[in-house]
Amino acid sequence: MIKINLLPFRAARKKENIKRQISIYLGIVMVILLASVYEFIALSSALGNIKDEQKGLKAELKTYQSTINKIDKLNKKIKAIRAKLNIIKDLEKGKTGPVRLLDELADAVPKEKLWLRSYKETKGKLTLAGTAMDNETVALFMTNLEKTKSITSVDLRTSKLRRIKQYGVHVSDFVLDCKTYAFKKKAPPKKTKKKKRKKKK
Repeated sequence: MIKINLLPFRAARKKENIKRQISIYLGIVMVILLASVYEFIALSSALGNIKDEQKGLKAELKTYQSTINKIDKLNKKIKAIRAKLNIIKDLEKGKTGPVRLLDELADAVPKEKLWLRSYKETKGKLTLAGTAMDNETVALFMTNLEKTKSITSVDLRTSKLRRIKQYGVHVSDFVLDCKTYAFKKKAPPKKTKKKKRKKKK
């Protein structure tokens, strides 16, 4: 009977399996390394693009910031100009208001029948004192004043008949209280609520 020794064949097969496993392992390691290198390169490229984009955005933001600063300066100038215009309007009102009031007052006076002795205006309150030929002329003067745009109300404070001996005639001395366009009512004071005290039993 022939005996065959299979030990060398088995040993060679084992070595071959070990080599194959080592080759597979090394191949897997190489693939992982290559994939890692590729991923690193891709991430580095993406990071570089993000940094470039960030630089671009910062530069763009600077241009916007300069535009915003210019707009802020323009808004400040516009506010200053508006404030100046409001001051000019107030000055114009102050100039034209009294002039118009005097013109309308002169037109309201009945010619050669009524004479004004004094004129006083404070914060929209106008006081007129004068002399008229009679009470009817005073009433006509009051009606004319109420028709003007500058005067809002007319009240008769006093009216007294006076005789001028040298001419032998009677005249009416009067005082009128008027309110002009500049009159403003004072705001009523705010009422404070009083707390009710509880009565002790």
